[in-house]
Amino acid sequence: MTPIVYEHPLSPYAQKVKIALDEKAVSYETKMPVAIGSGQPDHAFLKANPRGEVPALIDGETTVFDSTIILEYIEDKWPEPALLPREPALRAKARMIEEVMDSHFEPINWGLGELRWFKRAEGERARTIEAHASAQARGIYSWLTRQLDRADWFCGAKFGWADLSVVPYLNGARGNGIGPDESSLLGQWQKRANARPSVQKAAKAAADSIRAMSDVAGAVQSGLFKREYRDHRVEWMIRSGGIEVVLEGLRKNNIRFSNELS
Repeated sequence: MTPIVYEHPLSPYAQKVKIALDEKAVSYETKMPVAIGSGQPDHAFLKANPRGEVPALIDGETTVFDSTIILEYIEDKWPEPALLPREPALRAKARMIEEVMDSHFEPINWGLGELRWFKRAEGERARTIEAHASAQARGIYSWLTRQLDRADWFCGAKFGWADLSVVPYLNGARGNGIGPDESSLLGQWQKRANARPSVQKAAKAAADSIRAMSDVAGAVQSGLFKREYRDHRVEWMIRSGGIEVVLEGLRKNNIRFSNELS
């Protein structure tokens, strides 16, 4: 039975999972939850992930949610080619890099999307938040460059878990105009990563999804579409000068949180 990945093409969490499956040459089917972001229930999706967040993986009778746990399942179920190195120190390094990108970099791209696509803030407020985003990205680029340390890939000679955990975020940052300098060590790494068919496939799906977006800001203002303010996203928006963005979203009821499990 072909595994099913519930996803959204713009989700870096979902992109990680798809890249991992493609690197291992595992065939899979993708689905988008019905009316994602509207609050309308998609019962099949919610059965796979009661939190109501992409990605979720259905593999026969097995359902797995959370992108990191899905990656672990993929590595256990389809061990070759290995995406995690054998050495414990390098395995820990890959997981730490993934955690930094998921928790610290993801809200940078997400927050810029709130401003540029969903028009949550304009004028001086938007400029303040954007300046914080750019500074934070540069700090993480410095950290990533130290992790790379002139190697081809983050954990040595082979593309793996750490690399696929970084490239969706840096591609998103480049789309937001704050990507790493192309001539830098990190920029050259990004070029190598983007040459891989698995990454190209995920990036093309993301680009196609962006082209299909139209009046998303109007959908937010009308309450038809609600962006999820998860833990690290709320923290990021507040610490970056956007507390009024959060408060206004609560007043207008056009933001949402993770589902409560029952």
